[in-house]
Amino acid sequence: MRFIGGVIEKLQRHPKRVVFPEGEEPRILQAARQFHALRLGAPIVLGNQAKVKQTAEGLNIPLDGIRVIDPAASEEMENFARRYHALYRDKGIRATEAREALLQPNFFGAMMVAMHQADGVVSGAAHTTASVLRPLLQIVKAAPGMATVSSCMVMEVEDTRLGENGVLFMADCGVVPDPTVEELAGIAIATAQLARHLLNVRPRVALLSFSTKGSASHPSVGKVQAATAMAKFKAEQLLLEADFDGELQVDAALVPEIAERKSLDSKIAGRANVLIFPELNSGNIASKLVRLVGHANAYGHILIGLNRPAADVTRGSNAHDILGVAAIIGVQATDYLKLYPSADTRLPGDEP
Repeated sequence: MRFIGGVIEKLQRHPKRVVFPEGEEPRILQAARQFHALRLGAPIVLGNQAKVKQTAEGLNIPLDGIRVIDPAASEEMENFARRYHALYRDKGIRATEAREALLQPNFFGAMMVAMHQADGVVSGAAHTTASVLRPLLQIVKAAPGMATVSSCMVMEVEDTRLGENGVLFMADCGVVPDPTVEELAGIAIATAQLARHLLNVRPRVALLSFSTKGSASHPSVGKVQAATAMAKFKAEQLLLEADFDGELQVDAALVPEIAERKSLDSKIAGRANVLIFPELNSGNIASKLVRLVGHANAYGHILIGLNRPAADVTRGSNAHDILGVAAIIGVQATDYLKLYPSADTRLPGDEP
């Protein structure tokens, strides 16, 4: 709670509107209630009014302070459908198909964020990553200049010797199956920017491998080495104050004694607070092991590189996890143009 407590305090000073498309899901309603009770802003839940009310009553959750919107009955439906149709009519989508898409809460929530009617969106408690990402990529889209949309898990572990006082940023754990060298470097840069924004410290970024500094030879090792060099170069161009090193095994990245034993002359080795995985298998498996075996508080997946703040929570998340993710999304919204200076503020369907 050390980390997320600080995030909550930041958001209390700058409350935001966060939309939760899965308003009929009990964990979402519990998180939305806490979001309101902690004065973090205005929670908006999407769903059938009667079903949302029935679920809330069953949980003894008052709905005062929580805005409930049924996309099918919303006065914004026609406007949203028209905007979505304008985006994709050149690709053959019909007006009726646009409206049908917007009846889906994830599409409606993405449009609310794109239309500046909410500051961020949190979904995924009851939906697959694909069903969360698809509307975001179609409506919100990647921020200009961002070649890759990826994700980050923020882990808060009991051992404060690890990471930054027990906080670790881990990426990509949910989106890009097998990143190229360029994509891996982009993931490292974007995760470092997020870590700096949330922790206000210098990110120490370790690009991980099964090899440490040439202890093994394999094409995947070469990819990590090349991505590390590219990330350093890009960071200099962006004037990003962060340190990068790789390829490193995870113990050499996190444990000072092991880094010393391997004679690593590095600002990162043994002190990393950002861990970048070479591909999705290792990232997803590692993040779930840390959460389950290490009993870590896990907040994510925070989506990186989108034009607006968004998150795809894991289906194993509890209400506390979802609240923490919503708080992170709210804090991102406060300074989103600092994270993504070239973010496009135009509305969907507007002419470029």
